[in-house]
Amino acid sequence: MMDQHMLCDDGFQNVAQGDQVTGFALLARLPYYRGLGLSMVEDIAVSVDGQDVPRESVRLALRGRSWSLDELETCFDEKWNFGEKAQVLVARAGGLSSGKHRIDLAIRYRVSYLPFVPTTRTGRDLTLAA
Repeated sequence: MMDQHMLCDDGFQNVAQGDQVTGFALLARLPYYRGLGLSMVEDIAVSVDGQDVPRESVRLALRGRSWSLDELETCFDEKWNFGEKAQVLVARAGGLSSGKHRIDLAIRYRVSYLPFVPTTRTGRDLTLAA
C-alpha cells in the first residue's frame, strides 16, 4: 500500500563534488506507516534502466547526514519519520544522462512484531533534467 508513495517525483538529479559529477540522487519515503530507527532499514536496492546498482554504491541522506547501507546497521540515534523524504545517493562516475530513466527501488526493513522481514518495491520512469 505504501509502495506507491515510496519513490518521489522530485529530487531526481545528478550530484557533483566540485566540477565533477560523481553520481545521482533520488528522493524516497519509508514504505511503512510509522517511522523507524535507521538501524531497522536493512537494505535499499536501486536499479537504473534494468541494471542493478551495487549495494556499496548506495547511501542514505537525511537531515544533513548520510550513511552507507552498512553504517545504517549501527545507527541507533536517528529515525526515518513517516512521510519524510530521504535522499538516496548513488555513486556512479559521470552520473546519468539527461532524459527518462527507469528507476526501480526496493526497501527492506525490520519491524519487531512481524515474523518476516518485508521488502517493499516500486518503480517508474523519472526524468533527469539537463
